Amino acid sequence: MKKILLLACCLLLAACGFQLRGTAALPFDTLYISFPQGHPIGTDLRRLVRASTNTRLVDNRKKAQAILEILSVTNDRQIMSVSGGGRVLEFELRYRVSFRLVDAKGEEIIPTNELALRRIMPFTNQQVVAKEGEEAMLVREMQSDSADQIVRRLGAVKVAELNKSPQVNP
Repeated sequence: MKKILLLACCLLLAACGFQLRGTAALPFDTLYISFPQGHPIGTDLRRLVRASTNTRLVDNRKKAQAILEILSVTNDRQIMSVSGGGRVLEFELRYRVSFRLVDAKGEEIIPTNELALRRIMPFTNQQVVAKEGEEAMLVREMQSDSADQIVRRLGAVKVAELNKSPQVNP
């Protein structure tokens, strides 16, 4: 009976389509990443591209087949709800990243895009220090999530878009 149950569980797991993410296939061999000086999203993107793709990162724009430009990164918080006594109950954390992808000639492959992530954080005055730590953790999670989304979008670029040339009609 245990063997049948184990076999049934294995078959169900295999039939559900579960598969590890694996590596992303980027349609270019070399990539240069331009990001705001000292911002951690650049480090996250570089780490992700190195670890999960076969694309080589270069330190010179001129040697890159594609250039990922992180145009702006902002994070802020806004009060979502207050109690009857005027105390803050919830904050909404916002994280926005604007980016674009251009080829070596400067032509846009991916026009300027903006990723906007939000998280709701409950707040109590009794745990201010813990909530500051929670906020920092949520911002770091949103930053990591946005880097993952950018790499997935880079993987969705079609090779034809990279190698496109203007058509001349006779």
